[in-house]
Amino acid sequence: MSFQVRGVVASSRGAAVSAEKVVVPDPGPGEALVAIQACGVCHTDLHYREGAIGEAFPYLLGHEAAGTVEAVGEGVASIAPGDYVVLNWRAVCGSCRSCRRGRPWYCFKSQNAVQPMRLRDGTALSAALGIGAFVEKTLVAAGQCTKVDPRVPAEVACLLGCGVMAGLGAALNTGAVGRGDAVAVIGCGGVGDAAIAGARLAGATTVIAVDVADQKLEWAREFGATHTVNASTADPVQAIRELTGGFGADVVIDAVGQPETYRQAFYARDLAGTVVLVGVPPPEARLDLPLGDVFGRGGALKSSWYGDCLPARDFPIFADLYLQGRLPLDRFVTETVALDGVEEALQRMQRGDVLRSVVLF
Repeated sequence: MSFQVRGVVASSRGAAVSAEKVVVPDPGPGEALVAIQACGVCHTDLHYREGAIGEAFPYLLGHEAAGTVEAVGEGVASIAPGDYVVLNWRAVCGSCRSCRRGRPWYCFKSQNAVQPMRLRDGTALSAALGIGAFVEKTLVAAGQCTKVDPRVPAEVACLLGCGVMAGLGAALNTGAVGRGDAVAVIGCGGVGDAAIAGARLAGATTVIAVDVADQKLEWAREFGATHTVNASTADPVQAIRELTGGFGADVVIDAVGQPETYRQAFYARDLAGTVVLVGVPPPEARLDLPLGDVFGRGGALKSSWYGDCLPARDFPIFADLYLQGRLPLDRFVTETVALDGVEEALQRMQRGDVLRSVVLF
């Protein structure tokens, strides 16, 4: 048996996305069918639409999602129909060289559904990040489903599936921000603001937000920034140094991913400080740094993949922090839209008009 549902498809590079009929098969061994309740509109979806990630069009977009398990395939014991889950794109395999070394957050063989979803004419769809969740029902590997407390509303819970987790993890997991640290975050969209929230959770006492848009800097203050710097009118490196006693920040998080912002992060950190790159660079980006400065300044230069998260560990923790009132996930949601509104939501995100649009089903 299969299901015909509506889903948002990117048919070719740069073309507007559209809602199409999608055929979703019954779950096979190790797979799960999930009825989507909410899915965030993420920059990664825009990267797929623009062909910046791959050329395997057509893509079924959406990946930052929460919903309810409807059916599971043979051999699935970790979840059951009726479970409320957040989808993840790092379903650890347990057997790759990273998993065997006790570092499953770097799993190199993340699991996805084996069966493809298709258009009505039989064309196979490439599911964004192995999920494809701008759709009424989606097929994923059972390991991509992480159970969370059902008291967390779907439009909030879904954000843990990608952008918010990336930012929180950049601060807490990759950057290892500690009590009393000074932290600077360059780029205050959804990922950057989540990094700010994570830094405050960790006990950072100075949290400096850097952006070129005053509206984004205002949002950053809502998530815990103690200082803001508009990089269009001030030198962010000099400003960060002045705000940290002339030394620089202990951890600087680049949530933009451009050579210029990375250089700013590199020189705005204290000696032996840490730079975390969580913004996704464009494929053509190149970095030129004096090797003597890389050696002489010491410290660590890190890239943060998905916030170095372990979904089974981290999603439930952050859901609980939201329920405790310690993590304001609801503030990330600027608007909710219908499935037919995804193209316009992508455009608003590209202009910087919203922090997060969420599709409600």
